[in-house]
Amino acid sequence: MGDHFEKGQHALLNEGEENEMELFGYRTQGFRKTLCLAGSIFSFGILPLVFYWRPAWHVWANCVPCSLQEADVVLLRTTDEFHTYSWKKVMWIYLSSLNSTFGVTPDHPLITDEEDIINRAIRKPDLKVRCIKVQKIRYVWNNLEGQFQKIGSLEDWLSSAKIHLKFGSGLTREEQEIRRLICGPNTIDVEITPIWKLLIKEVLNPFYIFQLFSVCLWFSEDYKEYAFAIIIMSIMSIALTVYDLREQSVKLHHLVESHNSITVSVCGRRAGVQELESRFLVPGDLLILTGNKVQMPCDAILIDGSCVVDEGMLTGESIPVTKTPLPKMESSMPWKTQSEADYKRHVLFCGTEVIQAKGACSGTVRAVVLQTGFNTAKGDLVRSILYPKPMNFKLYRDAIRFLLCLVGTATIGMIYTLCVYVLSGEPPEEVVKKALDVITIAVPPALPAALTTGIIYAQKRLKKRGIFCISPQRINVCGQLNLVCFDKTGTLTRDGLDLWGAVPCDRSGFQEVHSFVSGRSLPWGPLCAAMASCHSLILLDGTIQGDPLDLKMFEATTWEMAVSGDDFHIKGVPAHAMVVKPCKTASQVPVEGIAILHLFPFSSALQRMTVIVQEMGGDRLAFMKGAPERVASFCQPETVPTSFVSELQIYTTQGFRVIALAYKKLEMDHHTTAFTRDKVESDLIFLGLLILENRLKEETKPVLEELISARIRTVMITGDNLQTAITVARKSGMVSESQQVILIEANEITGSSSASVSWKLVEEKSIAYSNQDNYINIKEEVSDHGREGSYHFALSGKSFQVISQHFSSLLPKILINGTIFARMSPGQKSSLVEEFQKLDVPQMSQFCAELRTTGLEHMGREMNLNGAYPKLVPFRPAGRLISPPLLLSVILNILLSLAMHIVGFILVQRQPWYSMEMHSACTVQNESISKLTISPTAPEKIGSNGAFTSFENTTIWFLGTINCIIVALIFSKGKPFRQPIYKNYMFVLVLVIQLGVCLFILFADIPELYRRLDLLCTPLLWRVYIIIMLSSNFIVSLVVEEAIIENRALWTTFKRCFGYQSKSQYRIWQRAVADDPSWPPLNQTSYSDMPECGRGVSYSNPVFESNEEQL
Repeated sequence: MGDHFEKGQHALLNEGEENEMELFGYRTQGFRKTLCLAGSIFSFGILPLVFYWRPAWHVWANCVPCSLQEADVVLLRTTDEFHTYSWKKVMWIYLSSLNSTFGVTPDHPLITDEEDIINRAIRKPDLKVRCIKVQKIRYVWNNLEGQFQKIGSLEDWLSSAKIHLKFGSGLTREEQEIRRLICGPNTIDVEITPIWKLLIKEVLNPFYIFQLFSVCLWFSEDYKEYAFAIIIMSIMSIALTVYDLREQSVKLHHLVESHNSITVSVCGRRAGVQELESRFLVPGDLLILTGNKVQMPCDAILIDGSCVVDEGMLTGESIPVTKTPLPKMESSMPWKTQSEADYKRHVLFCGTEVIQAKGACSGTVRAVVLQTGFNTAKGDLVRSILYPKPMNFKLYRDAIRFLLCLVGTATIGMIYTLCVYVLSGEPPEEVVKKALDVITIAVPPALPAALTTGIIYAQKRLKKRGIFCISPQRINVCGQLNLVCFDKTGTLTRDGLDLWGAVPCDRSGFQEVHSFVSGRSLPWGPLCAAMASCHSLILLDGTIQGDPLDLKMFEATTWEMAVSGDDFHIKGVPAHAMVVKPCKTASQVPVEGIAILHLFPFSSALQRMTVIVQEMGGDRLAFMKGAPERVASFCQPETVPTSFVSELQIYTTQGFRVIALAYKKLEMDHHTTAFTRDKVESDLIFLGLLILENRLKEETKPVLEELISARIRTVMITGDNLQTAITVARKSGMVSESQQVILIEANEITGSSSASVSWKLVEEKSIAYSNQDNYINIKEEVSDHGREGSYHFALSGKSFQVISQHFSSLLPKILINGTIFARMSPGQKSSLVEEFQKLDVPQMSQFCAELRTTGLEHMGREMNLNGAYPKLVPFRPAGRLISPPLLLSVILNILLSLAMHIVGFILVQRQPWYSMEMHSACTVQNESISKLTISPTAPEKIGSNGAFTSFENTTIWFLGTINCIIVALIFSKGKPFRQPIYKNYMFVLVLVIQLGVCLFILFADIPELYRRLDLLCTPLLWRVYIIIMLSSNFIVSLVVEEAIIENRALWTTFKRCFGYQSKSQYRIWQRAVADDPSWPPLNQTSYSDMPECGRGVSYSNPVFESNEEQL
């Protein structure tokens, strides 16, 4: 329809988000609708079917373009490379139903206040709201801004002060009812799709419509046997697909159903606290959280009290997470950006479980509903399952091209058939049948059944290995995997950490290492108090739970944990506070216990956590724990030992995980809530280092060796120290001993100096200090071997951020050899993966949570009943249907089959017993040729279609039928990607049965069988000749496959001779780096204001393709 639109007809929905769509306004026209209705009747339902396949055509045929404000139908088009169309009817929500209850009028204060999107959406004076529902999300028309906007969540522009002021006391009943009507229910409804709907949707697939047409045509030609076979295959395929979809629908429904009917306590502005079903919640409601083990029915901002939450449903990790209240800051900045810490630490997410809710001064835990329904984090997760991102792999594009080629071939054949039959004077109905027959033969009608069956078998085989896939179509291309990103802790290394020792320090420097291996407890002091109290552990049902690192640290102190009772009275210490006490056997501990008053939780972005504690009968203290370089930056410089860098270097180079501790005394006069994080985390006294041992998993090294030998690149992305990451990379084999590591350091713009990036070679022995965030040994002298040999880049999250912003033209060259990325925040990890994908390296496994050899060995094998080969190989299966080896294999097989058929056709005519006037060349006893009785009877006409039996047809039929079995065997590859073919017992059994049936028909002298199959009986010797021709074709085909098609050395030689080079961005950059003698620029520093270090070209490749161009 072109890209020229009327004013206001076109807009963007969810601009800048992953599900961004274009929106076009249309108005239904009665005349057009009548014409379409007539067309549907006269086309016998073909027109609605076309409209079903092409939604845009439906809108263009029934409607006329108009502005979005006047539209009653909107056409949506995705902004990705697929440009998928869909359409939605514009619906109206009427507020007049509230008139009788609350007397809602156009001049009501709740309606006239246009600060909220909800009020801007209400059209006055008729009090109604225009809305559309797209992928389970409701969008309302903003009358003020003239656009559709998402509803069901609080506005992002709200500041923390505004949230406390506007929603801190709850909503009035009128506000609740208006929001409830406009935002919709707070439910994540995944209805169980009825079987009849699934059946209709599957049957209306273009492939099955084509099958229906083909079957009807075959029945009209009395071609019943094959038609019945296709019907049975199609029914089985449809049944399997419908069963699979129904099962998934039921599972997903049961998964989310339980959270739709939870009773919650809601505080109203005038009504007070009342019990309410969770489906009646609206954004802005004030929740009162009481008790433990509460399921969250929505996303909510914690504004008072603290909570310990199990977010395992969202993250997969069952480690309790501490949530803190949103501070009331006098700032107009949006609440999500007002703090340097992650805003998610204030958010209770839908579907998570509140393990423990602890009130502050008011005694209650309060949270403001942030998002409801499918707008929540859980709802977004469910929507990603219901509406997965479409794919555009080369494999599927090639499959479409292949089908188009078949259609083109069939069209040429149809035209040829029409000409031949018309010129021969055949009846018109026969001409039409034969012409259409060509199409049904050229385009395989059993293709969808074969693809569906293959994917289902692949899913079941992966499920047995504990591998689950929510997007089955991706199984076809998993064999192209060529890069794996690993986390370090719990993935490459063991899940648990062992506390190896502590290095205390005082004014004179670091003291002797205290080893925990011997079982000796740490002597009393600030370091011991920090280990006992600076954590986020909780006591649940008498069991201490929390982060494994915190647990190991606390256990090393041999202290005990308890919750203070109602009779616990210490100034400034709330009742039911967490208290840690020395065990009864401990001696020389001057304090009775330590009460934990307030917690500033750990954040990946901040790389630290802080607690405020109260010694019973002693001082009020603040303890900090975190990354050594971060903790040291908050300490008084004179308290940090001068040997800090070298001491840290000693342990990180051995692969230990190092944590630093610090503390300070606080004033007793102030309440804990009066202390801001910035005030607490300043002028600290450095206490020392904790050394934790994180050993490699036993399977890490063998699996990485197998991946590297298979030329699958491995990358480590971790939040740990850079030197520790380098050491683990070397120990695990990700970086071999002969390979060198180059440290990349990038610095932000500071004052008058521009951003800079430098390259330095990491050396194992000499010690140097480069940057506060990186404590790496730097080798000052660089040999030529360092430039020419194999190398890996290592950089921190901070450096990655600077390079992305100021040196984007260098980023692709860095990623080519970037292997170690440390101190990476979750957001930086996601950005890094996206940058890899832009380099055509999307066939990658992102952040493997568990290192399982079985999973790596069984990914992406071709789909059949045969298992995966137990060893990975250093190349991938062809990722394109039109790659030269596959095309050559098909072409050579066609030529060999054609040659065999031609030889058989010619030879049979030259046999002494051949005659066009006979219908049998053998007797029932199958005597020798010399004794044959030649019957001079006329040719036998079979059926009513005018076809005649002949020796040529008989020979070609046997050659073609048995050759299909041979081709199935030849094309069923075994090693190197799958188990040998003989291990596919079911497949071999089917082939043996089919071959046995064909040989029985060939050698059996049963006249009635031959008559029904339109075959003629031939002499025994000629049947032997047929077997010899088939055997020769099998041997030649096998030799061709093994000696030419599967000969990688031969194809490599061809590539070299013809100068073939991959067009993948990854390969292009790889060649550019290899040909650049000045790369990497060791011991050099580049600045962002230099011409060659500009932002450069933006490289993007949203299409998920293999980085290895297959032959």
